[in-house]
Amino acid sequence: MANRKTGVRGARRPEVRLPPLEPYGGGELEPDGDYDGLEFREADFAEQNGGGARFMDCALTGCALDRTRLQRARVLDSVLTGIRGVGTNLAEASLRDVEVIDARLGGVQLHGAVLERVLIRGGKIDYLNLRTSRLRDVVFESCVLVEPDFGGARLERVEFVDCALKGVDLSGATLVDVDLRGAASLEIARGVDRLAGAVISTGQLMDLAPVLAAEIGVRVEG
Repeated sequence: MANRKTGVRGARRPEVRLPPLEPYGGGELEPDGDYDGLEFREADFAEQNGGGARFMDCALTGCALDRTRLQRARVLDSVLTGIRGVGTNLAEASLRDVEVIDARLGGVQLHGAVLERVLIRGGKIDYLNLRTSRLRDVVFESCVLVEPDFGGARLERVEFVDCALKGVDLSGATLVDVDLRGAASLEIARGVDRLAGAVISTGQLMDLAPVLAAEIGVRVEG
């Protein structure tokens, strides 16, 4: 629903209700594999290829995803807890009604991906590549994002709650009903001119004043 004071529409959070799950039987991921109602616990998927796979009503807990290839994968109605990895490839993937809890990731490739009703809570993600992606009803909560790249992406009804945002790239991005007021820290490296469509707090405006002045060519002295 829209905030009456700002007119910003809030994000709809996922409501994931997992059915009773079957333990994953082991083995490597398969390209275009179909995984339904499974629990993956402490599995090591490093270097494996699950491109185009579908995960529905699944729980991934403590899994390693170092350089795992999951491009164009579909993750639906699932919960990912404590996943970790460097260089995970989720380019052009689709995530819908997904909770990502306490992730520790670096260099995740999500460019061209579609995220809808996704909650990313806790943890730390370094160098998150979301270029040209589409985010709708996405909440980042109590997490640290280091140099996330939203270049050319479309963000609609996206909220940042108690997050640390460091070195954000918004170059060419389109923001609609994006609420940044709850961010614990907000540092925009590029694309500050793309903030139209977002709402920030008065304190954040003061912090961003030097960057905004530089963007429009205002020289501040004294």
